[in-house]
Amino acid sequence: MKAIKTSKAPAAIGPYNQGILANNMLFVSGQIPFVPSTMTLVGEDIKSQTKQSLENVLAIVREAGLKKENITKIGIFMKDLSMFQEMNEVYATYFDTHKPARFAVEVARLPKDVLIEIDAIAVKE
Repeated sequence: MKAIKTSKAPAAIGPYNQGILANNMLFVSGQIPFVPSTMTLVGEDIKSQTKQSLENVLAIVREAGLKKENITKIGIFMKDLSMFQEMNEVYATYFDTHKPARFAVEVARLPKDVLIEIDAIAVKE
């Protein structure tokens, strides 16, 4: 196993790695919508938070030497599923032709009280 770390995604705020590459699979830890350079929340709305969380996921994927098209599964954890349509509008700009398997669930609370957290699994071919 190899730990994946990049300054282009928020530093881990606990005892975990941003990503782990094991054999041909990359497991990206849940990414909250923090701006990597400042470790602060990008904005208060679901659209800006979705975009930043996805950018953070993709930065880790790229650091592992993979591309967006290598992502096979996305997990989305939301504070409020009533914001699903707005989140999905942003998500669709990232995954228009390549559509990984995905789930989205509402959770009671997320780290730092953000609105969304996104994780991913990618496969190296």
